[in-house]
Amino acid sequence: MKIDKATIKKIAHLARLEFDENSAEKMSKDMSQILDWVEQLSEVDTENVEPLTTMSSEVNDMREDKIGHHISHEAGLKNAPKKDAEYFRVPKVLE
Repeated sequence: MKIDKATIKKIAHLARLEFDENSAEKMSKDMSQILDWVEQLSEVDTENVEPLTTMSSEVNDMREDKIGHHISHEAGLKNAPKKDAEYFRVPKVLE
């Protein structure tokens, strides 16, 4: 499948990508190769193949939930570098 420059520009706009004309040519060739490879996958016979939910055959060992020892609210705040009444004080992350 051949990807033209107009399609590349549309995809670049949707993905918020910027590149020059030389990069657009290379991108067009690369995407065409990827789509050709995906088309080859449709030729594979998967009639008797069971779908996978995971690639691993390992099984998780489950254990029963148990209530354990926990510290009090005051003990948790005791070593806090900064606290405000009942809460931890942390630097602002989002503006």
